[in-house]
Amino acid sequence: MSEELYFIKINPVVAKINLYNKLCREEKTVLDFLEADSKTSLELIKNKIQGGIHSLSKEELLSLFSWIDNLCNADHEELKTQLFTNGIELFYEIPEDSQVKNFQQIASDYEKISQKNLNFITSSENFNQFLIYGIFFTTLSNKEKPEDNICYNFLKSDNKSLYLLAEEQFNANYFETVPNMNTYFSNLYDLTKYYNGSIIKLHHL
Repeated sequence: MSEELYFIKINPVVAKINLYNKLCREEKTVLDFLEADSKTSLELIKNKIQGGIHSLSKEELLSLFSWIDNLCNADHEELKTQLFTNGIELFYEIPEDSQVKNFQQIASDYEKISQKNLNFITSSENFNQFLIYGIFFTTLSNKEKPEDNICYNFLKSDNKSLYLLAEEQFNANYFETVPNMNTYFSNLYDLTKYYNGSIIKLHHL
């Protein structure tokens, strides 16, 4: 199975009701996906969801993701529907190993040079700044003609500091990005530019 990188928006109000009730109703089916002391882990997860799903750890969220995925019998559309019904919107994904590694490398470099952390859950504002940087960097890396990239040209005039950061990183540590990487950044930017909640970046192996 290939690596996948999922991008998620969460609705804490829906999760507090629907996801909590689902966990209570289907307790036996979820225990196998939790840590050794599964009953204690489940109670901790339920308490966190009642207080706000944002407080779940990456490991806890991955456990719930795997549980719901298993219930859907590898039906990806059903998985997205079930997640959404329970307050977890899987709104975008990067499906290939090389593309996931490339995205993660760009994110890691950005964290180092900007001194901003992109934890698995981050604010939409921080995520948006990273995406703009990524659009600039992948355009330079792919040796595209800037005039052919509408998103690049639209963003450049209002984000000069991010452009200079991407240009500096490109000149200092050039590597060619894999195909579609610029498209991923552009699509993610379009899907989140007006969103004010938290964004979850979930690496699924």
